[in-house]
Amino acid sequence: MNNSIWARVPLPAFAPLTQDTKTDVLIVGGGLAGLLCAYALQEAGADYLLIEADTICSGVTRNTTAKLTSQHGLIYDKLTRQFGPDTARAYYDANEAALARYRKLAEHIDCDFEEKPAYVYSTDSREKLAREFAALRRIGAQAAFVSRLPLPVKTAGAIRFDHQAQFHPRKFAAGIAQGLNICEHTRALAFEGQACITNCGRIRAKKTVIATHFPTLNKHGAYFLKLYQHRSYVLALEHAQQLDGMYLDEHETGLSFRNYGNMLLLGGGSHRTGKPGGGWLELEQFACEHYPNAREVCRWATQDCMSLDSMPYIGRYGAKTRDLYVASGFNKWGMTSSMVAATILSDLLLGRTIAYADIFSPQRSMLRPQLAANTFEAVTNLLRPSKPRCPHLGCALHWNEAERSWDCPCHGSRFTKAGKLLDNPATGDLKQP
Repeated sequence: MNNSIWARVPLPAFAPLTQDTKTDVLIVGGGLAGLLCAYALQEAGADYLLIEADTICSGVTRNTTAKLTSQHGLIYDKLTRQFGPDTARAYYDANEAALARYRKLAEHIDCDFEEKPAYVYSTDSREKLAREFAALRRIGAQAAFVSRLPLPVKTAGAIRFDHQAQFHPRKFAAGIAQGLNICEHTRALAFEGQACITNCGRIRAKKTVIATHFPTLNKHGAYFLKLYQHRSYVLALEHAQQLDGMYLDEHETGLSFRNYGNMLLLGGGSHRTGKPGGGWLELEQFACEHYPNAREVCRWATQDCMSLDSMPYIGRYGAKTRDLYVASGFNKWGMTSSMVAATILSDLLLGRTIAYADIFSPQRSMLRPQLAANTFEAVTNLLRPSKPRCPHLGCALHWNEAERSWDCPCHGSRFTKAGKLLDNPATGDLKQP
């Protein structure tokens, strides 16, 4: 039951690395961001190799709700206030271009691509929606204000983006992965200069992209301060509700709704990893009250890297890492952001003119309120005198009763009860006493 509906679709398999090798570009991480970057490089005729520690799309990609949209909550008012309308417009353009790229690829890939409107609603604040709508009008984005929604919750209204989309992520991944240069079961263990040491051999690369969800190299970039992780939960329900669109509460812990086939995907129960939250129980209670005749088909949880300012980190890994690049901090919008990342990174790697790159640069200011919260969690849990400890940076782990896992509230690493690694940035299992 704890497997997403997407996981049923088989993906092409790739052999592990068998000997030392060299390449112009090494991509570390076989989720959708890594695959799309590899696909773009292959289209350009570039020399590259993608390595994946497990199998492609075995991590966060398989647990998405698979929305393709430039509507990312009430982000445009926030970006306009923090950075100005030009940055907000560039963010919108980058995501609209990503959606257009998906639309074009889906013409040749059977991935259940469906154009749908996307709604962000508020349960209690029409004023927030009005500010967002004003920001959207200011940057010339296409949006509409909606007063009533077909949802079983009371709302103050919503903002609608038309011509957005939803799809089947593993069917899409299967389509683009065919023929790519990939080595599965090949884990990056260490980096020595331009060489990547793996469990299967040494790879010399002129340039390297780290697309491992949470960046695992602590020496550069300060991602252990710039990122934290957030868990959210999904129930796939039959006999629930058919909705013509994708719906999201503007509250971080609110509910989301979308259909896939005859199923309603009900999302929510969100919380910072390692902290208490609503989880599946919240969704079960909501479904019982509002969809009493529904039948649960499956359930799953996912984990998202959250940045300091709500925009992804895409570009040079650190200020002094000339040939090392990163894509992370997708803030719950991993599908569209993966395409944005692939576009920017492939342009950087190929020496092309780079659209939108500056606003996503990982070297932008860290001076945001979330930095204090991240620092507090790290210090508190480093000083907490309890075991087990996370092998990433030594934080005390918290037991997650709902998912039966040890979770790190500092950076989001997760482990089974027996200590087996579930989610990075840790790169190995817990040490047994």
